[in-house]
Order: sequence, then structure tokens, then C-alpha cells
Amino acid sequence: MKIVLGTLKDKGEELVGFLEPRVGTKPSLSSGEIDVEDEAVRKGVKPRHVKTYIKRFLYMNGLKKNYRIFVAGTELTVQEIEVGEKEEKEKEKEEKKREEKEEAEQREVEAEKEKEKKREERKKEAEAASEEAEPKKEEPKAKKPRAKKKKGEKKDDEDAGKEDEASGKDAEASGDAP
Repeated sequence: MKIVLGTLKDKGEELVGFLEPRVGTKPSLSSGEIDVEDEAVRKGVKPRHVKTYIKRFLYMNGLKKNYRIFVAGTELTVQEIEVGEKEEKEKEKEEKKREEKEEAEQREVEAEKEKEKKREERKKEAEAASEEAEPKKEEPKAKKPRAKKKKGEKKDDEDAGKEDEASGKDAEASGDAP
């Protein structure tokens, strides 16, 4: 298995030390390439696994954003991402975020305008309803006078009430009342 380091040559020694316990043998470093003997590699370790190990190494050293790793058969290539590509990707992301933010703000402004229109319509409706209700308050309905009781009926009612009270007291004194 062959690993072409490209611009990562200066970290070659560290990468060899990192890969050794993972692949089961000490890889050899020569002129920007790491060679790993296929027979000496631990059973079950494939180039795809080695790629993952290299990515983990790059992440631990803070270099993952700057490099990509390609696998072609038993050859792995570590390639540095060009600054222009990286900047373009970042600019595109920033533009998308900015556009989404502007769209969201625009939607919020439109929603606020709609709410304000609805509030104004409600106010107008309330004012119209209160104007319609006000004339009704100004013109109260005439009340009909109550029928007055005759003087003779009034006394009869009062006398009957007094008699009932007196008979109740008499019944209590005699013990007939419940």
C-alpha cells in the first residue's frame, strides 16, 4: 500500500508514528511517500480504513479542512485543497446564509405589515360599531309605569300577614306546630 503525501511531507514522521499501531507494522517513509507492506499489514485493514486513520490524524493536528484524501486501489493520495477553492466554498456559504437571512427579514417585515393592516381594520370596525352603538345609548327607551295598588288591597295584604304570624305564635305556644 502506498500513501502519497504531497505537501504534507513535513508531517510524514508523525503520520508514520500514528499509523504504526493501527496497521500493525511500521510503515517506511521515503521522499514524500509512505510505503506499507501488504503482507505485514494486520488482517482486515483495507485502504479505506487507512484513509480514515489519515483523516483522524489530520483532524487531531487541525489540518482536516486543508486536505483531501483520495483512494485509488491500494494507493492513497493526500492532496491540499487550494486556497481559492476553499475561499469560494466559504463565500458561497456566506452568500446563501446572507440571502436566507434577507429573505427571512423580508418575510418578517411583510408579516408585520399584514398584522398592522389587520389592527387598523379592527380599529375601524370597532369605531364604526361604537358610533352605531352610541345613538342607541342617547335615546333610552321610555319605561312603562307600574300599576299602583289600591289603598284597600294594601291594608288587606298587611293584615293577612299579621294574622298568619299571630296564628303561628299561638300554635307554637300550644305545641301544635311542627
